[in-house]
Amino acid sequence: MKRILVVEDDPEIGGLVELHLSDEGWEVTRAATGAEAVRALAEGDGPDLVVLDRLLPDLDGLEICRRLRAAGNTLPVLMLTARADELDRVVGLEVGADDYLTKPFSVPELVARVRALFRRADGFGRAPAADAEQPLEAAGIHIDPAKRTVRVAGRAVELTAREFELLLHLAGHPGRVYTRSQLLDSVWGYTHQGYEHTVNSHINRLRAKIEPDPANPRYVLTVWGVGYKFPDREAWG
Repeated sequence: MKRILVVEDDPEIGGLVELHLSDEGWEVTRAATGAEAVRALAEGDGPDLVVLDRLLPDLDGLEICRRLRAAGNTLPVLMLTARADELDRVVGLEVGADDYLTKPFSVPELVARVRALFRRADGFGRAPAADAEQPLEAAGIHIDPAKRTVRVAGRAVELTAREFELLLHLAGHPGRVYTRSQLLDSVWGYTHQGYEHTVNSHINRLRAKIEPDPANPRYVLTVWGVGYKFPDREAWG
C-alpha cells in the first residue's frame, strides 16, 4: 500500500485531503507543522509521497522541499499553496517540487495528480525508447533505468528524480531535438505548460553534475533557437 504524508496546518483542509486520499486505498498520515513533517520524513519507514503545504507556521514548505532534495531524497512532492502568482509556483518547482496545486482545488484533480506522481515514480511515464530493464551506455555515461542510477566515467552521480527523468528521456532518443515545451509535457506533465523556463534551470543543474565541462557540454546539447538533444549515436565514439 502506498503511504502519503499530508503536511497541512489547516485542520479542515488536512482532514479533507486525508479523507479522499484514504478513500483511494492509500495509507495517509498527517503533520500540522514543518517540525512534525521533518520528523515523519526522517523515519525509516517513511512515506512514498508528500502533499506539502507551502505556508506552515514554523518551517516553510519550500525549505522542507529544499532540504529533501539537498539530501538526495527523490520522494515525490505535491505542493499546495494559497498563492496563485506565477513566481511562487516557479520557485516551488525550482526547489524540487514535482507538482503544484493552488487552493482552492478540486478533489478529483488532487487525486489525479497524486496518481500521476505515483505512476511517474514507478516508471510508467518513462519514454518508450528507454527500456526499463536495459541500461544505456553512451560516450562514457551509464544510465540504469531499473536502478535509477547514473555513472559518468565510472563515477556515481546523484540526480534528483526530475533530473534523472530528463536525462533518461533525452538519452533514450539520441539525436532527437526537443523544445522546452515538449520536455515539459514529456517529463513534467501537461499541467506545467507555460513554465518552459524551469527546463533551463534543470538543464543547467544536470550539466553541472554530469558534464566534464558544463560550459561546453558533451551530453546535453543546446540546439540554438529550438531546444535540447542528446548527441547522435554516431558521435558516441
